[in-house]
Amino acid sequence: MTGRAICLLSGGLDSTTCLGIARDEGRECYCLSFDYGQRHTAELAAAARVAESLGAIEHRIVRFDLREFGGSALTSDLDVPKDRAAAQMATGIPVTYVPARNTIFLSFALAYAEVRKASEIFIGVNAIDYSGYPDCRPEFIQAFENMARLATKASVEGNGRITIRTPLIAMSKADIVRRACELGLDLALTSTCYDPDPEGRPCERCDACLLRCKGFQEAGIPDPLVT
Repeated sequence: MTGRAICLLSGGLDSTTCLGIARDEGRECYCLSFDYGQRHTAELAAAARVAESLGAIEHRIVRFDLREFGGSALTSDLDVPKDRAAAQMATGIPVTYVPARNTIFLSFALAYAEVRKASEIFIGVNAIDYSGYPDCRPEFIQAFENMARLATKASVEGNGRITIRTPLIAMSKADIVRRACELGLDLALTSTCYDPDPEGRPCERCDACLLRCKGFQEAGIPDPLVT
């Protein structure tokens, strides 16, 4: 295996920072984004901007449609929750959870890593300031990595193994904002909102926007997307 890394890139604050960290560590970055029928497709344009800005070797967008199953406010006609208090966001799994999404994303990344002979997959999951998604927890990531060792040709043949890197998993949103700024990332290129307007502007009321706002405020740094 080489110094190549597959970087899952949504175009949001976390995945952008994760890509910045991979690049800062000297990795050759291959970015992977997904058009899965999500209502907030503005994030795909943001991902393309970020990948170009950070000099990704390649940026691929994989298309499939999770609206076939629904079950989430991001892939159905369910309303995206707005104006929720921090205590509400810290309790239970919200309707914006997309069933098995990170399992699906990591499976695609694993295949991409095998083809590109990448030794690492970077994913910007966070288990501190997040919306309670079960597939953002450290035990899920460890379980997937263990599975990958059984499922990949490189591991079976003893030619190396693929590691799942989660550099943000124990960081607060404020710490992520600070780290992004330390890396000199242009956060004006990002898109975090679950329910942006037709021009891609954030609603500033969904959980994702509120958590982002919390991070910037606690870091004492103005958010370039908020006027």
